[in-house]
Amino acid sequence: MYEQERIDHQTIVEVAEKTEVLNVHSVETFGTYDGPGIRYVLFLQGCPFKCLYCANPDTMSFDGGKNYPIDQIVKESVNMKSYFINGGGVTVSGGEPCCQAKQLIKLFKELKARGIHTALDTNGHVMNKYVEELLEYTDLVLLDIKHINSSMHEIVTGRGNEKSLAFADYLRKHNKPFWLRYVLVPGLTDKPEHLHQLGQYFQDYESIEQLEIQPYHQLGVHKWELLGMEYPLVGTPENNPGQLLNAKSIFDQYFKKVVIN
Repeated sequence: MYEQERIDHQTIVEVAEKTEVLNVHSVETFGTYDGPGIRYVLFLQGCPFKCLYCANPDTMSFDGGKNYPIDQIVKESVNMKSYFINGGGVTVSGGEPCCQAKQLIKLFKELKARGIHTALDTNGHVMNKYVEELLEYTDLVLLDIKHINSSMHEIVTGRGNEKSLAFADYLRKHNKPFWLRYVLVPGLTDKPEHLHQLGQYFQDYESIEQLEIQPYHQLGVHKWELLGMEYPLVGTPENNPGQLLNAKSIFDQYFKKVVIN
């Protein structure tokens, strides 16, 4: 485990040393699920987590992706600015965007200078001086909490949740607005006792604006197959409406706003 941590850290440092470009997996224009309003969404390549239900397993590897000049991203964002009038803007997702925090500082600075809202969709596993500076130019953080129990978190992602919880604590101490995001997987992340534990853990975080329940889906299964990878959750059903409403009723006890995404 230590050796894997060392290799991943080295990879993250190497990625962070690139400048002026982002290693982008894909781009979505007119996104409506990753932050408020209409969003221009960048999905970056590379992630230290290996989530069992990952819908984009082709973003896991730090190899691949396409170098995308930051100046080009700014230009495309400005061209879309008229669509951002209802709270929209640019969201950077992944993969794990904080692995490229150094480059994102430049991007978010440029966007903020042009009055464009910035959102960072992160699992919170990476924190360093670049991430701290990046957060100064981030209007909203979308923090994905995979599981409140660290042992279960490791089963789901391959890593414990300590760094993600520390990231949340950093956001609280710096009064940074953020949304919690939680994928509800039947039989894996939906036990009521765990949902209550998550709610109790975060109930005093005043900077949490809302909690988003993200229903489990199987839209990415074909990608696992194309990559020659065995999908780990074969046979897991998608949520039924009752499961989603039950989870919402639990989270409603702890958060001022809960939405099903």
